[in-house]
Amino acid sequence: MNNIGKNLNFRNKCIFAQIDAMRKNTTIFFYFLSIYVIAQFVWWGFHILDLTEELVGDTPRGNRRMIMIIGEGIVFLAILIFGIIRIRKSIKRELEFSRNQNNFLLSVTHELKTPIASTKLYLQTLQRRNIDEDKRQDILTKTLQQNEQLERLIDNILNATRLENKKLILHKEETNVSAFLNSIYDRYSRQYPGIVFRNEIQPDLMEQIDPFIFETIVNNLLENAIKYAGNEGKITVVLSKTDRMTVQVKDNGPGIPLADQKEVFKKFYRVGNEETRTQKGSGLGLFIARELTRLHKGQIRYYDNQPKGAVFEFVLNG
Repeated sequence: MNNIGKNLNFRNKCIFAQIDAMRKNTTIFFYFLSIYVIAQFVWWGFHILDLTEELVGDTPRGNRRMIMIIGEGIVFLAILIFGIIRIRKSIKRELEFSRNQNNFLLSVTHELKTPIASTKLYLQTLQRRNIDEDKRQDILTKTLQQNEQLERLIDNILNATRLENKKLILHKEETNVSAFLNSIYDRYSRQYPGIVFRNEIQPDLMEQIDPFIFETIVNNLLENAIKYAGNEGKITVVLSKTDRMTVQVKDNGPGIPLADQKEVFKKFYRVGNEETRTQKGSGLGLFIARELTRLHKGQIRYYDNQPKGAVFEFVLNG
């Protein structure tokens, strides 16, 4: 496991060095080309004005001609600068998207290898050693948990693709949302005994929902909370209903910096520096939660928890 981590870190540094070099070279070339084009434009404009003055001289007709050339030159220069700014923004977006895609591929590689390596180790332990029944059951439970983690990751990748291709369709049914959310809550509280879970689920709330979409949203929000709250964190799950049904997942982690709060629902986006980040993740969970909430005609938002931490809240229209 340590060798896998070291190899991935080394590979990450190499890839990010290549991306930074590409970004630097592209930036230098873009600015050089932009300055050259503007300088040439100004130089040609100067020669046109000089030639016009030689041909028509200082006459009313010549003055009008000069004013017309200067006016057209200013308009063309403004269009040229506007185009350069737009191209610069487009290049910047493409480079950022490329970086985020590489972040995603590196993260997914790590996310896939970790449960696979853990599962292999557990199975080898069962194969090679004679152990008591309690230990055997514990190993089998951990193996299943790693398998579920791998399954959720693959589901997220598939769901992201389906969402982009508009292949997901709602299948609503009358559901006891309280009981359904309690079953998800119980599964996570058993799987992460070191985390303090708090249940604030209002009982016996019925609603027309798509169970698959609802569970996927909650899973992604809980996974995100667990990731940042840490092994000894505190997580609260809230379900309430006034006009509409509202679900909140609260944690006591570090929260999200103000500069990143508008970005966290974007595809592949992850808070912090990929080279130094310690939290696992693919950058798809919150993106999928937002898109599935929208598919369900609902809204999702983030705000700071008090005294610290994060709150993700989504509202579903039945």
